[in-house]
Amino acid sequence: MKNLATETKKILKDYNIRLNKRLGQHYLIDDSKRQKILSYADLKDDDTILEIGPGIGTLTIPLASRAGKVIAIEKDKRIATILKDRLKDYENVELIIGDALKIDFPYFNKIVSNLPYKISSPITFKLLEYDFDFGILMYQREFAERMIAKPGTKDYSRLSVALYFMADIEILDYVPRSAFLPPPKVDSVILKLTPKGKINGIFERTCRALFQHKRKKARNALIESFHEISADADPRKIVELIDPRLLEKRVFTLTAEEILKISNELKRVIS
Repeated sequence: MKNLATETKKILKDYNIRLNKRLGQHYLIDDSKRQKILSYADLKDDDTILEIGPGIGTLTIPLASRAGKVIAIEKDKRIATILKDRLKDYENVELIIGDALKIDFPYFNKIVSNLPYKISSPITFKLLEYDFDFGILMYQREFAERMIAKPGTKDYSRLSVALYFMADIEILDYVPRSAFLPPPKVDSVILKLTPKGKINGIFERTCRALFQHKRKKARNALIESFHEISADADPRKIVELIDPRLLEKRVFTLTAEEILKISNELKRVIS
C-alpha cells in the first residue's frame, strides 16, 4: 500500500493540481498524525461528522469508513471534483461546495478537520454557535497558543478571553511543518475543542474595546475605545461608575472573570 505522501503527490499530479499556499492549502501527508486524529475523534456508527476543507479526502475517506455520515464542505471547485471522484463508493458523504463561513451547517455532532489557517478565528467562533459534542481540529501552533493563553502573557488576547467562556480546549499533539504538502512556514497542533457556553454582545464589545489597548490601564482603554460599546453614553462618566480596582489594572493582566465583571457593570450602568 502506498504511503500517504506518495498517494497525495500522485493524486495531485494525475489531476494536474498545484496547491495554493495563499489559500492555506496544505495537505497532511504524515499517516501517523492522521491515525492520531481519527483515534482522538472516537468515531461511532451513529456519528455525523462535519469536515471543513476536506481537500482530496485525506481525512474524509477514513472518516466515512468509520462514522455514520460525513458532511464535507470544500470551497475550491477543482479540488471538490477530485474529492467527488474519490468518494464515488461512499454513499454516506454529503459534499457541499461552498464557503464554510457563509453557509448554515447541517446537523453534526462532531467536527474533525484540518482547518484552513486563514479562517481559524472566524470559523472557530462560527462553530461555537452550534451545539456539538466536540471537535478534533488542526490549527497553526501560534494561533492555538493564543486560544489558551493566560493573563499577563504575550499571547493573551481577546481570543483567549472569549474562548475561556465558550469552550474547553486541550492540545493533544504537535505536528511539524514537514507533515504537510507543501510545508507551511509554521508548526501545527491537534486540539480538542468542546463547547461550553455562549457569550453576550456587551461582553464581546467590552473585550474588543479593552484589547485595542492591551498595554494600557483598563480605564484609559475603555475611554479611548468606548465607541465599540456605546455611541451615546459619555465614557468618562460611565467609567467612574465601574469598580476602580479593576480599572487600575492593565488590560493584559485582567482575568476573563474580571473582564466579565467589567462588562456586567457596564451593562448595568448603560441601561
